[in-house]
Amino acid sequence: MDQLLERFAANYAADQDQLSGKGDDQSSIHYPAVFLFIGDKSAGAIEPMMSINHKKWDNSAGVMYFHVGTGAPDRNVSGIGASEQPRSKVGAAQSGPGTPDTEQRLSRFVMRSAPAESDVKTLRKELYQSFYRDEEQLYGLNRALRQLSYDIADYGRLYSSFDRIHLSVITRVDDPLNVFIPEVSLLAQSIFSQSFKSVQMDLYVLISERDQMEAFGYGSSAGVAFLREVELMQSPDYSFSAKLHVTEDGLSIPVTHQPAPLFDLAYVLSDKNERGISAQGGMQGNYEIICHLSLLKNRKQKDSHYDMNTGGYNNTSFKNNIMTESGRQGYVSAGFSRVKRPNESIALAVLYHFYSGLLQRMKRLPDWGMKEKVSFFGLDPASVSERAAKLVPDSGKIAEMTGMMTHPVSYGSLKRMTLHEAEEALFAGGCEAYFQSNYVQESMHKLQRLEAGDELRAWIRGRIGEPSGVGIFAVADWTDEKSGTGSIIEAVQSRIRDLAGHLDSERSQLAVYYEERVEEQPFTKRPLMEKHNVRSFIRYFFETVYQRKLEILLIETELKLYRRYEAELVRIHEEYKHQASELINLQDTLLGAARASICTADDYIGQNIMEYYGVVTEEWMRELESRRGEGVFFEERFMGNFTELLDHGRTRILERLVEVCRKELLEAEALDQTFEEELLNRANVTTDYNNRQVLSKEELFKKLYRTLEDHAVINVRLLEYTQEHRYEEKYFFGDAESEFIRYASSADETSRIYKLGVVHEKRSSGVEKLNIMGGFHLEDLMYYRNGRVYYETYVQNGYEFHGIEAGRLPELR
Repeated sequence: MDQLLERFAANYAADQDQLSGKGDDQSSIHYPAVFLFIGDKSAGAIEPMMSINHKKWDNSAGVMYFHVGTGAPDRNVSGIGASEQPRSKVGAAQSGPGTPDTEQRLSRFVMRSAPAESDVKTLRKELYQSFYRDEEQLYGLNRALRQLSYDIADYGRLYSSFDRIHLSVITRVDDPLNVFIPEVSLLAQSIFSQSFKSVQMDLYVLISERDQMEAFGYGSSAGVAFLREVELMQSPDYSFSAKLHVTEDGLSIPVTHQPAPLFDLAYVLSDKNERGISAQGGMQGNYEIICHLSLLKNRKQKDSHYDMNTGGYNNTSFKNNIMTESGRQGYVSAGFSRVKRPNESIALAVLYHFYSGLLQRMKRLPDWGMKEKVSFFGLDPASVSERAAKLVPDSGKIAEMTGMMTHPVSYGSLKRMTLHEAEEALFAGGCEAYFQSNYVQESMHKLQRLEAGDELRAWIRGRIGEPSGVGIFAVADWTDEKSGTGSIIEAVQSRIRDLAGHLDSERSQLAVYYEERVEEQPFTKRPLMEKHNVRSFIRYFFETVYQRKLEILLIETELKLYRRYEAELVRIHEEYKHQASELINLQDTLLGAARASICTADDYIGQNIMEYYGVVTEEWMRELESRRGEGVFFEERFMGNFTELLDHGRTRILERLVEVCRKELLEAEALDQTFEEELLNRANVTTDYNNRQVLSKEELFKKLYRTLEDHAVINVRLLEYTQEHRYEEKYFFGDAESEFIRYASSADETSRIYKLGVVHEKRSSGVEKLNIMGGFHLEDLMYYRNGRVYYETYVQNGYEFHGIEAGRLPELR
């Protein structure tokens, strides 16, 4: 049942996510962009980032993606070597998997892994050296990057300018292939420079601390080694020269980098934020950050009014603010958060309120008197008497009794006898035996074969589906013996008392009648006709005495039926009470699921959800009832008969409930709202003044603002939260005209110590926030400080992590 609820909420949320973004205004990037992924461990970032960019950028079809790897699956660094050669062709560019459009924009260059004789101690060093030794491979990389440059030209119509290209280099800190990032990056820069006036390069270093549970020693050492190399690349006096250009004739041309930091900015992003908490979505948040940072630095201005007045991003200003007086440039990290309609919580809240509304209607008992209730159960005197009459043979067999053999008794003797004495004299007990055999025993057999309980249950089930409004709760309530005068059992017991009294009276009257004399009876008598008078008496006797006995038998049978029904009603009460309890328990289950979803939703606040959607759901139900009638929800189009559904268990009811809710209610116009509309409507929900759980609009905005900020915490763990050169900028991505963005822009305005901007995008699906923090250095990273111990230990034990001479690297800080 829990899985069914989770699947229902998740499917609705997924459908809404697809629909809600269709009306959003996409941003555009100004210059062409290339994402260069280096290493097998970064391959998992490609498809998520392509998906993010496709959804957010209207000219994403021109964005190119290039992956340099060994073709091996993502695994621990110590596993890359000659023992596991990639299946793909080495030294060649390959199209990526996916749609034709994806294949055109994603290229993969497969490099040879380390030589067979290398071991893990010298893996990075051997990879670096083999890069230079293999001229065929280097030529292949030249061709692949040159082809990439040509491919970009095919999409020139999508960009506002072709003067510059943005190159984003993405790698995992512990991937061995990042040992030649300077070579690949500068070769790409050199080739792109032949088509573009300038190439702006950024480096994104991803740290996955979660993946270092087993190989934490080597992985941390390799990571620190790469960070030390990044420190060198980003130093103001970093220079580089190597023969990386290779022509088709095998001639080599040097690629040179003059003294300056290699990358415009170096970003460090971890799956553990600066509070030391692991990100719930793992690396997905970092992929969002990279895409939004790329957009921020390369965004095409669409609406000058908003772009001039919402604090746009200035890359030069940001770089200056994170640079020390000595000229040392700091690293950058960021945090990202998004809020949208809490679709999963909405689905579960609506499901709960819809079901609660159904239960309220089922609990509304008709205002019936006891006569109507008894008739509903088919236990009114006329109905039960009719059933009793079917169990007792008709009076035809009494007429046949006149043909019974009699003893020779004169009328003169009979007339002085009582009726009882006369019966004994004439038949000697034969009449009673005949009556017992043909009436009493026959009735008993029929009564024993009668499935009174099954018939009563079938009758009730047949009536529950009628438009009378009687349902499970009414049957459970009316069959409750504790209900007193309102209980159908009390009415049956009253009828039993009446019948028992009537039966005693009839038996007494018959006994008295038996003591009357024959001569006193009003049958036809003729003088001197003894035989005629005897026969006349016999006919009269059967027509009176045994007809009265038959009537008494009918009363006895009806009384037994009522007693059977009384016992069955007690059982039926327990059954329907259990059914009612099952329905109430399901309501509790739905309430628990809705509250749990609201409490655990990290991407949005849950205030007022239950209150607001309770109002919306009830209004929708009443409106439909006004058009279709009060019993509309119990028609086959909607829920149908709850008793029949319960025959298959609560899960079947939930399945039907989910089906109806998904098809009818969640598709209603009242629930088709944008993020802003939904938020404002929830903020303005009217409810009981004493309900302190309901927030005002201002409180709701404040809570939402705080939620965005808390979830956009920086994705890197630093030794000091407020390190010396910390500088921050924060940006909202959303509709600048919306009430919430206007509120967020003015919040904390007087006490703000960071730059705040808004990236204006007309959108209905939600709001996003990007927090950027720069100015920290290598020694501020907890990852570096913790890994330095492993790095130094591994180096002392003969491990060689660097392709270049260790003397060129900056000192460990």
